[in-house]
Amino acid sequence: MEVVDGADRGENVLDLSRLNLDSFSLDNISEERRKDTKQLYLTYNRLTALPECVCLFANLEFIDISNNGLSVICEDITRLNKLKTLIAKNNRLDEFSLPKDFGSMQIEVLNLSGNRFEELPTQCLKLQRLKSLSVGGNRLKAIPAEIENLTSLELLYLGGNLISAIPPELANLPYLSYLVLCDNRIQSVPPQLTRLYCLRSLSLHNNLLTYLPREILSLVHLQELSLRGNPLVVRFVKDMTYDPPSLLELAGRTIKSRNLPYVPLDLPSHLLHYLDLASKCPNPKCAGVYFDSCVRHIKFVDFCGKYRLPLMHYLCSPECTSPCSSNPQSDADSEDENSVPADRLQRVLLG
Repeated sequence: MEVVDGADRGENVLDLSRLNLDSFSLDNISEERRKDTKQLYLTYNRLTALPECVCLFANLEFIDISNNGLSVICEDITRLNKLKTLIAKNNRLDEFSLPKDFGSMQIEVLNLSGNRFEELPTQCLKLQRLKSLSVGGNRLKAIPAEIENLTSLELLYLGGNLISAIPPELANLPYLSYLVLCDNRIQSVPPQLTRLYCLRSLSLHNNLLTYLPREILSLVHLQELSLRGNPLVVRFVKDMTYDPPSLLELAGRTIKSRNLPYVPLDLPSHLLHYLDLASKCPNPKCAGVYFDSCVRHIKFVDFCGKYRLPLMHYLCSPECTSPCSSNPQSDADSEDENSVPADRLQRVLLG
């Protein structure tokens, strides 16, 4: 679901699309017309570089230069202080095509889909007012951790790339509402995404997912979840691979589970930090905690009475009973106790 970019054609709009232009001249455009123009369309031409004279449109707020042969965006674009939207889809741009000061612009909507980016340009990660970023259909192999710098971002579209992992830093985007990562090579979803409190739509179809983290149930505003085309497991699977806890972990578990009192003066700082990392076992019948040693456990959960999704969670030990039942073998039959109300997710797309 890519955002439809566009602006109403009317007053203050200059449309020079589909004119077979290989260059751009202002000879036939009056100074008054340039001053009044707020939206400029140069789509479906033969431009190979964004003309420098574009900067003479001093009040420009929107420019669409899609479907050309652009390989360079000129440095002069940074002089457009009022520019809010830049659409440059289906060109030949890559990570070396943007001007070095591009990150200082006030752009709020940026669409670079259908180009040749192998990595997100560092300039894009400095756009402090950016609300919508679309870089779908490129050659991206990774999402940089610096994505967390785009704190105003509401929509992130990275579908149709070569991405294999989701960085946990993505969870540090407080206003992100729409996240599109379909048609990639993603194998897992980090549990940190539960911190995306505003997330309404999550598109993960056509990846390599076999399970989801149980924390996804904490996304209370999520209304649309797309998972079709993933090798999600089709039968109950329990992975009991388990590394015995270290003496340090056993001591830490004892202190935390028995609520043994301690104060900062009692322990070295690194041990105090270690104790702060304790994770509570999700089994409500278990009072245990764990640090590094835990059991991976896949549990089917009923979504909206129609779909059963495999969610990953962690237990403190192989002997720990199911989070839903005292019988470890009854997980496959206890889906109703973990069901997600239909009003929580309006659309779950699996097939």
